[in-house]
Amino acid sequence: MSRNKVLVPEAKEALNKFKMESAAEVGVTLKDGYNGDITAREAGSIGGNMVKKMVEAYEKSL
Repeated sequence: MSRNKVLVPEAKEALNKFKMESAAEVGVTLKDGYNGDITAREAGSIGGNMVKKMVEAYEKSL
């Protein structure tokens, strides 16, 4: 059972933009579409940076 359904189509583009910004901040070059050529470490650094920013934004809103 796939859980990768887009529940809010407008959010998909915003998350993609957020991912590209985070990748640029950590020094990873992403291209539009498939990025299977990046390492697991690079992918993890992008995701980690995204989570860090989301936590900071949440803490600011408290």
